[in-house]
Amino acid sequence: MVAFLAALLLSTCATAPVDAPVIDPYRPPACRWCPGNRGIDYGTLAGTPVRSVVAGVVTFAGPVATVGYVVVALPDGRRLTYGGLIGIAVAVGDRVVTGHILGTSGTSLHFGVRRGNGYEDPDVVLRGRSRARLVRVDGLRRPSSAPSRCAAQVVVG
Repeated sequence: MVAFLAALLLSTCATAPVDAPVIDPYRPPACRWCPGNRGIDYGTLAGTPVRSVVAGVVTFAGPVATVGYVVVALPDGRRLTYGGLIGIAVAVGDRVVTGHILGTSGTSLHFGVRRGNGYEDPDVVLRGRSRARLVRVDGLRRPSSAPSRCAAQVVVG
């Protein structure tokens, strides 16, 4: 457990799950049953390594209707879902750190974030901060001085 906590503290920067282009960004649905994309879809080559974006514990690893999935639970209660896997390299109960290989993708990878029964924009996890920005009232734009995406990522409790 101590080794895992040490690794957790060292793996504070979120990284994209794959090195591939986004083919369908997060599009929140207008209602719970409405269409949208409740995650980010990446266009991958079959066999592309899929890596954990942040540290957590694997709570599911296996097929759902013949499609491979891995779910990683974070200490803050969010669950990260990696779908479209053709190979799975982890098992339930495994503790993973940022960059840990979870498996390999098919021709696309779906990455989603859930808290309770709701979905969140995965970009918030990947950037490590909210997308909300302060806007000057005079309308002038200034280069962002936002903190590093690695700041305050780890929640141990």
